[in-house]
Amino acid sequence: MKFCKPKPRPILSLDVGFKRIGLAYCDPLCITSNILPALKRFDNNQEIEVIRNHINEFKLTGFIIGLPLDEKGKMTPQAIDCKIYGQLLANEFKLPFSYVNEHSSTWESINRFGIKKDKSGLIDSFSAKVILEQWIEEGPELEELAGKGQKKY
Repeated sequence: MKFCKPKPRPILSLDVGFKRIGLAYCDPLCITSNILPALKRFDNNQEIEVIRNHINEFKLTGFIIGLPLDEKGKMTPQAIDCKIYGQLLANEFKLPFSYVNEHSSTWESINRFGIKKDKSGLIDSFSAKVILEQWIEEGPELEELAGKGQKKY
């Protein structure tokens, strides 16, 4: 499915993993993207307050969640977890959001930025940056209502 380039807006990109969440954001015109420190993911979701602080600090108006689909575009166990986490954030923040196929974003981050996998989460935030840059070029547009009209994976 081909999407159109979305309208520019400052958004947060999340690369959600079982242990960490990589973060990146862009300016209102979608000209620059920056990484933020990755967050440790907690069972009680206490990291959501840090995400909320970033949204408020940088005046972000929406967010995207990377979905790690397989090479055939099918849902993986990690993608299912990402979808559930995306719905949790949508209900929590009441901001427009969308999912983006992030197949191979980690490998692209390793190759593009020369980052090595470690426990710091740096690769996760650079992967969030790759996902964000992909969204800026290809969309899809963010949805105003949590999950309504989202592409069905």
